[in-house]
Amino acid sequence: MPPPNQQPAEGQRAALSVHREVSTIPMGGAHDGKQWVYPSEQMFFNAMKRKQWTPSERDMAVVVPIHNSVNEQAWRHILRWERPYIDSGQCGQPKLLQFEGKPQELTPKARFMGWLGYKRPFDRHDWTVDRCGESVRYVIDFYGGEPDARGLPSFYLDVRPALDSVGAVKQRLQHLFSSLF
Repeated sequence: MPPPNQQPAEGQRAALSVHREVSTIPMGGAHDGKQWVYPSEQMFFNAMKRKQWTPSERDMAVVVPIHNSVNEQAWRHILRWERPYIDSGQCGQPKLLQFEGKPQELTPKARFMGWLGYKRPFDRHDWTVDRCGESVRYVIDFYGGEPDARGLPSFYLDVRPALDSVGAVKQRLQHLFSSLF
């Protein structure tokens, strides 16, 4: 990976923090034993500019902690899916191998629900997890909810294994039936 861009963006009017928070999410692969590190305010601002958004420097102190919190929530959802493998002793702690943002690509479920009139997600990620040496892909649809009583934003995450293997189909069916009974 290239070194992170911590330099001020062209035309940036205010200094931003370059401090990065360490996540609770363990890394796999070549970085085994380390934790993922979230982007700094400066890195997040630069990424938004690169995507041709119009971020405000003053918003970064609020946006970055929300970003980090939502990603921690996504990891907790993945751990719920991984729990049977952890509890059975088959595997140790799953590790995140990679993630990819796909904000312009709807999952089949999100597309179908949109056709039914439901709100579409504002973002989508695919996270690949190392489960006992096997790569397992999860899809995450991110939805914005109504602000809470304090006026803070709320989010709903729909996290599930991608339907790209027989094992993932089996896992989704087991999860469905276990939630029904």
